[in-house]
Amino acid sequence: MKKALLVLAIFLIALIAGCSNTNTDIADEDRSKLVIFRDAGCGCCGQYAAYAREKGFDVDVRTVGSMNAIKMQYKVPGEMQSCHTSVIEGYFVEGHVPAEAIRKLLDERPDIAGIALPGMPMGSPGMTGSKSGQFIIHAIGKDGGTSEFMRI
Repeated sequence: MKKALLVLAIFLIALIAGCSNTNTDIADEDRSKLVIFRDAGCGCCGQYAAYAREKGFDVDVRTVGSMNAIKMQYKVPGEMQSCHTSVIEGYFVEGHVPAEAIRKLLDERPDIAGIALPGMPMGSPGMTGSKSGQFIIHAIGKDGGTSEFMRI
């Protein structure tokens, strides 16, 4: 009986692992793509992906079982987190970051880990509502420190 339960448990773990796209590795040929990691239940992430495509980015959306694991893998500070995490050319892009900020990141190639627009501001790309005030995009250093990257 114990052996049968153990075999069943191993089978279920393998089945669950195989059913969700949890590939968090970015292959060399995919480094230029905007790879968006999202939770299955999030609707705005799909809208953000459509926005990024409209702005000319090659987008790869990956639904994952644990966004916390992604945020830990890319070392996104808690106060900088949003609903989805994207990766492009070795940088992370956290949240509903406008295309202008991503282009500036790729053009300038600063020695940082990534950029973030914390929370889910109304009127930001992929979010409903009207924009009220400037969006402050933050640079996140490899040491986890933050500074202002730009305002839009």
